[in-house]
Amino acid sequence: MIDPVQMVFIVSGDGCVRSELQRFLSAHGLQAIAFETAAGFIACPKPIAPACLILDVILPDMNGLDLQQQLAGVGPPILFVTRHAEIACSVRAIKAGALDFLTSPVEPQLLLSAVRAAFDLDATTREKRARVNGMRERLASLSPRERQVLPMVIGGLLNKQVAAILGISEITVQVHRRNVMQKMRASSFADLVRNAEWLGIAPVSNLRLPRVARIAEQDAVAS
Repeated sequence: MIDPVQMVFIVSGDGCVRSELQRFLSAHGLQAIAFETAAGFIACPKPIAPACLILDVILPDMNGLDLQQQLAGVGPPILFVTRHAEIACSVRAIKAGALDFLTSPVEPQLLLSAVRAAFDLDATTREKRARVNGMRERLASLSPRERQVLPMVIGGLLNKQVAAILGISEITVQVHRRNVMQKMRASSFADLVRNAEWLGIAPVSNLRLPRVARIAEQDAVAS
């Protein structure tokens, strides 16, 4: 396994580019590992720490732009470094989310700045992903009834309104509200609202009461 330290992956079909980049990055205290093919990079274990992918357009087994598309949403931030600086390629790469598209040989400080920016971006992305995953686990711990109560709570409905919609007592609603706060690890109402926003949970307000009432009735019948 790769040590959990910041890692620069280099994927280029150009042996000279691979060697130059790896030598340069290592000289500046950065851990770098190089691959000739996309398959080699894909098969390599990835670090749990922030990473950066320096990618060439021309690879022996596939186009670098296609690899970028394949890694969308799951791979580290990408910097293209290539001798093949066609405008169409650079436009496609940037539109697909590449941080930069640089022509080899690259100005040293420009490359270092781009790599550090990639590390910062990946660190932020990983932090957000971990936070959302944690909140999803907390959401999964809610009972079916607590999941019904949550959007009504963040929508500002009173206990008696929630009770009327779900056909339960106000005391039971209070218990569900308390459980939701505890299980979601929300320190305040505002904190609960923010967590729900992160999870994409829409609040239920008075304007949606008729629809919610129908849903609650359907759920009761189904159960």
